[in-house]
Amino acid sequence: MSRVGKHPVVIPAGVDVALDDGAISVKGKLGAMRRALVPEVEVTVDGGMVTVAPRDEGRRAWAMWGTYRSVINSMVVGVSEGFSKRLEINGVGYRAATDGKTLTLQLGYSHPIEHPIPEGIKITCERPTIIVVSGHDRQRVGQVAAEIRAYRKPEPYKGKGIKYADEIIRRKEGKKK
Repeated sequence: MSRVGKHPVVIPAGVDVALDDGAISVKGKLGAMRRALVPEVEVTVDGGMVTVAPRDEGRRAWAMWGTYRSVINSMVVGVSEGFSKRLEINGVGYRAATDGKTLTLQLGYSHPIEHPIPEGIKITCERPTIIVVSGHDRQRVGQVAAEIRAYRKPEPYKGKGIKYADEIIRRKEGKKK
């Protein structure tokens, strides 16, 4: 039995949730999102709450019950508050800068890396070594942050590379004489 799916999603003020032919739409101050629903779950909007329930006792229905409750909660939080990921750059000469719709990274390669900023995502550089990726879609924010991190993952010997702000890099001991 899903422990996550039992709890209803509370709709904050300023957020509109609508159900229409197998999809759920959520609108808020930061944007609008729409997602198709699977036939195994039943979603209802009552007053200021969204409840999700399985349609049958099948294994997939029980799995989708908790999953779709979490997805709907992420949609509601995203359009009302938004999500963000902080990335830190460590390394001599490593830096980042934004100009228009492009993030320029200098990561020790022979050329700067140009990463296009997708629609609906905002990337800011607080300092040349701090990148903040933000937006209303939790999945896209995480995907863009992972793509940026993949250009130079942190290595375990000196800790150089791009890492999440809350990530801990396990360091290894170098060669001995």
